[in-house]
Amino acid sequence: MNTGPQLKSINPSDGTVVWEGSSATNEAVAAAIAASRSVFDNWSQTPIGEREAILRSFACRLQSEGNELAELIAREIGKPYWEAKTEVAAMAGKIEISIEAHARRCSEFPGGAAITRFRPHGVLIVLGPYNFPGHLPNGHICPALLAGNTVIFKPSELAPATGEWMLNCWLAAGLPEGVLQVVQGGADTAIELTRHPEIDGILFTGSAATGKRLAASMAPTPGKILALEMGGNNPLIVDSENIKDIPSAAEIILRSAFLSAGQRCTCARRLILIESPQAGTLLNELIAQVSAIHVDDPFAEPPPFMGPLASPTFPGHVLKAQENLSRMGGRILLEARGLKPGTGFLTPGIIDVSDVTDLPDEEVFGPLLQVIRVRDFESAINVANNTRYGLAAGVLTDKPEHYQLASQQLQAGIINWNVQLTGASSAAPFGGIKDSGNLRPSAFLAADYCSYPVASMEVPLCGPQPPMPGRPE
Repeated sequence: MNTGPQLKSINPSDGTVVWEGSSATNEAVAAAIAASRSVFDNWSQTPIGEREAILRSFACRLQSEGNELAELIAREIGKPYWEAKTEVAAMAGKIEISIEAHARRCSEFPGGAAITRFRPHGVLIVLGPYNFPGHLPNGHICPALLAGNTVIFKPSELAPATGEWMLNCWLAAGLPEGVLQVVQGGADTAIELTRHPEIDGILFTGSAATGKRLAASMAPTPGKILALEMGGNNPLIVDSENIKDIPSAAEIILRSAFLSAGQRCTCARRLILIESPQAGTLLNELIAQVSAIHVDDPFAEPPPFMGPLASPTFPGHVLKAQENLSRMGGRILLEARGLKPGTGFLTPGIIDVSDVTDLPDEEVFGPLLQVIRVRDFESAINVANNTRYGLAAGVLTDKPEHYQLASQQLQAGIINWNVQLTGASSAAPFGGIKDSGNLRPSAFLAADYCSYPVASMEVPLCGPQPPMPGRPE
């Protein structure tokens, strides 16, 4: 199928080639969509119990062969091996969560004289990201297949090998040929897939800019489903005056900002620090802890906290953002530095931007944390909400009433209290508002956008109708 321009994935740790092949041609895209359409009726009419059994078989294979996938993810995008294993575990755990969610959200139910049933949309396109090349597309694929849709999955061009491995695992688990297909390529392939008239929806995880372009392209076809998971300029409010355990608070901040080398869409980008006598102590503790972060090869011993960024080109973007913020008046507290030229290795950075006017409202997708000092809790909430994004927000405070106030006023789809921002549960909704999503959260609620309801009033036999004014007896 893939006979277009050459495509390679590069190990960001050492520059070696992990996978090489070809991008799909336009003809190959059309053929994939036609094949997906041709098997849709059979798959959508397969009993739900049989579909569940295939999903469970997939989970079993992930559990037995998952180390192989974790090794591949670590090599392809630079995620530490220990962390890649947690990603694979989350993929396996998604199966039972998807089955439960489908049963709770999409089972037929009566309503007065009516009954409601659910139908799959048809052919769905899943566009996957590079930061979680297995888990995030899996979060769309599992509920979509369970609902009876057929799926065409375009992995990130940085992680094509992960996509191929997932397809082979599904086929080995008993999924019929054509129900799930992988189409490789970059932006041009994604455009060709998403503009095809025979698709029934797009499930996307990625940047706000790309998501907006997808929304604009789908505007003339409102009957097709579009589920957008996008990024965020996420705030973490630190109520320093009301925190007793300073080292633990610093550790939560570190995990919020620098887990996955800052390449999680829920990472804290803005540390909103409320001034107090303890604020300086907390900031010094944070700098000390972040300075000690171990950055190394994904398979190094002892295991690193951070591996390289997913591409050798990505450190340059983060360093440019650091330079721009510094030029605008930011004060570097811990400088991010590139390591090993030609690789994705980068040390984490912290910059105080409290005195920067017209602070850019942009997501810096990497290990760079911006500190904004404010005078009180009300100011902290105002600064937190001063963004076009609304994915995740957090509050560190020992004062419950402060969290209650924040939970009512913060504008985000995920709000955590004394928990790292990078912690999210697949058993809960996952998604944001404003430029972070289109109000179709995934994770447990992915079931909601993978099918649509049909309401019916049903009487088994035609019979006499009740009298109505203006009709003869």
